Amino acid sequence: MIRLLLADDQALVRGAIASLLDLEDDLEVVAQVGRGDEVLAAARASKADVALLDVEMPGLDGIGAARQLKAELPSCRALIVTTFGRPGYVRLALEAGASGFVVKDTPSSQLADAVRRVAAGQRVVDPALAAESLAAGPSPLSTRETDVLIAVRQGNSSGEVASQLHLSEGTVRNHLSSAIGKTGARNASEAARIAAENGWLLA
Repeated sequence: MIRLLLADDQALVRGAIASLLDLEDDLEVVAQVGRGDEVLAAARASKADVALLDVEMPGLDGIGAARQLKAELPSCRALIVTTFGRPGYVRLALEAGASGFVVKDTPSSQLADAVRRVAAGQRVVDPALAAESLAAGPSPLSTRETDVLIAVRQGNSSGEVASQLHLSEGTVRNHLSSAIGKTGARNASEAARIAAENGWLLA
């Protein structure tokens, strides 16, 4: 029996996935959480073999949760199951130690098969997303440019970004100018949107 932990901040989605997977003879949902920062403790307590993680969750995103599991509880493998099939997310998830990445509209039989393969130590990535991820390449943004765009996306002004990141306003403007150039955007908010759509803004 493969023991599963589900992590998704939408209770209805979590419940639906649990119901579908519980129909499989060899799969058992042993824990469910709605926050990314609850994943590690729940995985430990439930002795889960595979954690199915959404990307965007409160407390800690699914990619951060996968990184935690890899570092502190490698016996529990991470499978990202998300609505957000962005090429940058695939790359970040695999670099963080996730064993797989599939989208939520995957048929239940394929999702169950992905869980079995991940539990067996294989790597599973949605083929279309894998191709997009390879074509897109890594994020062109530097760490600081990424930090600045995340702060801009949260609605902060240049002055607030400078204060938050302990930088001068001039340095913030330089990072924004560089990020705007790299994304081909017209302004900072558009650069943040383009970067987010490509999956470049998750740490």
